[in-house]
Amino acid sequence: MVQSQTPIDEQLRPFPDHTQLPESDGTFVKNFQEHPQSLLLTDSIEPVLQELHPDNHYAIGQDSGIYWRETDPPEKGAEAPDWFYVPGVPPRLDGKIRRSYVLWREYATPLIALEFASGNGAEERDKTPLQVVKGTVQKPGKFWVYEQIIRIPYYGIFVIDTGELEVYHWEDGTYERLSANDRGHYPINRMNVEIGVWRGTYLGQSEQAWLRWWDLNGNLLLTGKERAVIAQHDVEKERQRAEQERQQAEQERQRAEQERQRAEQEQQRAEQERQRAEKERQRAEQEQQRADQEQQKRQQLAAQLKEITPEQLQKLGIDPELLA
Repeated sequence: MVQSQTPIDEQLRPFPDHTQLPESDGTFVKNFQEHPQSLLLTDSIEPVLQELHPDNHYAIGQDSGIYWRETDPPEKGAEAPDWFYVPGVPPRLDGKIRRSYVLWREYATPLIALEFASGNGAEERDKTPLQVVKGTVQKPGKFWVYEQIIRIPYYGIFVIDTGELEVYHWEDGTYERLSANDRGHYPINRMNVEIGVWRGTYLGQSEQAWLRWWDLNGNLLLTGKERAVIAQHDVEKERQRAEQERQQAEQERQRAEQERQRAEQEQQRAEQERQRAEKERQRAEQEQQRADQEQQKRQQLAAQLKEITPEQLQKLGIDPELLA
């Protein structure tokens, strides 16, 4: 009987967790767009994930390792997508920040992984399988690991230099390349979003192609800063609308005041006209009274003169013939 030469405590040693595995393989980030591109994707998808996971049970990795097998050294058994999302897992483990994602500890597969290709995408499309060549374990290609081992449902390759995007969907054990919809986007149905290429500026960089999310109706998912700018714009529009309403109300008040003053002036004019007419009436009445008085005086004088005899008239120097 052949006995194992491996000590029993080593045989029973549990698989390492994220705190016992390297969080980096020591390689450099391949281009300066990786970091802002990851931030852009994470920032804009956050409100959607909050709706999908009210309990906050989801994790986002950005150039973080996914350990899929034990190797020596350990980092050779990991792939580090530039961006990936795992639903249904806590963002921390035992209160500790995740240093990597270890499949043999959690078993939950990322729903989507994205690679930002610095070259032509050949490395990201590498389907080389895990195999031993001349006694040496050959490193498998990213595409093969994601498709055959981790089996990530959605895999995207974004070629930074050309702005081209390829999206694959895992079906029946293999990746099928998806066709873009009428908007040029690729629906990620379990996330209720679409992914596609958007041209614009972000974090001060010149206009270029970026990976962005849209909702299933084709509305661009905005970053926190973009939402804040729109909110500020809405506040300013509301302020301007309120100011316009205030000005309109003030103009209406002034118009009403002018109308009141016009009515008051019209009333004063009518009163002045009434007073003028009253004065005219009184003047005419006084004139009539004066004329009546003159008439009465003449009549009285005529009556008095009729009572005087011709002889008396002659004595007064009045020719009686003139009064005949």
